[in-house]
Amino acid sequence: MGGKRKNHGEDIVSSGEEDNIKSDKNNGVDSGEKKKKIENERGRELLPSMIKNKEKRSAVHAKLKHQKKLEKRKRAKARDAAEKKALELGEEPPPKKIPRTIENTREFDETVCKPDDEELFAANDVDEFSAILKCGWTPKILITTSRFNSTRGPAFISELLSVIPNAHYYKRGTYDLKKIAEYARNKNFTSIIVVHTNRREPDALLIIGLPDGPTAHFKLSKLVLRKDIKNHGNPTSHKPELVLTNFTTRLGHRIGRLFQSLFPQDPNFYGRRVVTFHNQRDFIFFRHHRYIFESKESKQGDSKGKKGKDLNENGSQEKMVAHLQECGPRFTLKLISLQHGTFDTKSGEYEWVHKPEMDTSRRRFFL
Repeated sequence: MGGKRKNHGEDIVSSGEEDNIKSDKNNGVDSGEKKKKIENERGRELLPSMIKNKEKRSAVHAKLKHQKKLEKRKRAKARDAAEKKALELGEEPPPKKIPRTIENTREFDETVCKPDDEELFAANDVDEFSAILKCGWTPKILITTSRFNSTRGPAFISELLSVIPNAHYYKRGTYDLKKIAEYARNKNFTSIIVVHTNRREPDALLIIGLPDGPTAHFKLSKLVLRKDIKNHGNPTSHKPELVLTNFTTRLGHRIGRLFQSLFPQDPNFYGRRVVTFHNQRDFIFFRHHRYIFESKESKQGDSKGKKGKDLNENGSQEKMVAHLQECGPRFTLKLISLQHGTFDTKSGEYEWVHKPEMDTSRRRFFL
């Protein structure tokens, strides 16, 4: 049997290495120096995950972490010193390194929209949303539920009603979506939002554009209602400002225009409300905020170069500071499919459908 291993994780010398030491001893080589050399070589390659003893493993990990922190601080000081020296000499500072992220290393997509794409602008003038986005129609939204509703479904719908202006809730009952779409079309509704629930939790959104579509199916996750948001604000009835970010491809541009068609195109900035749809890695994050403006006094030393009339009686200067207060709700959407026309599961033609085999790379995005 070979030599016994120590439980405390210290380096050991294998039986093969012991035989080499014995042979070197017979040849006149000092076995103690040979053994010490082998232990030092193996000690340099030792990783915390190789140590079985918990206390020693934690100590080695803490030591390595401290060394990395010192090296990082040293590089930062050297970088700041080089930048300061370049500014003193009147030279351009060295360029800052851009960290590699999944977003800036995404795979090339030929459908990414370009600012000078005339074909894209021409398509915007004749698509299904052009009449609403050109302020020809005022959006009118019908919100309903799936046939089997839940306890958090009505609470989520009531908050959607406070977010989207000119939105109306109708009970689903036993009606089919095709009949609901026909009724909404006759009543001059421009869109239908269906909140689907599963296991007493809203888990999907279906947005149907009227009268000619399209129909988008989203997976809904990470829903946080207004009452569960700490220090939340209460929105007013003013028309909100809409912010859409990072919808860069043709598909993303179309989804962005679908969201735009839900809101009026003449926001009332006096209400200080803003609704955001932020796309990141094909996950669409929804947020609802309001601006808060506060006057803050700054010390006299911070107001050098200012005129005396800008100072108040105490010798300090007042300046406005803007904050954001979240109003809720908060949730995340993931596009499942986009269908031509209104909802039709049997004979409907799909523009885009997400399939598992499409997720071949973490750096491949579709929106």
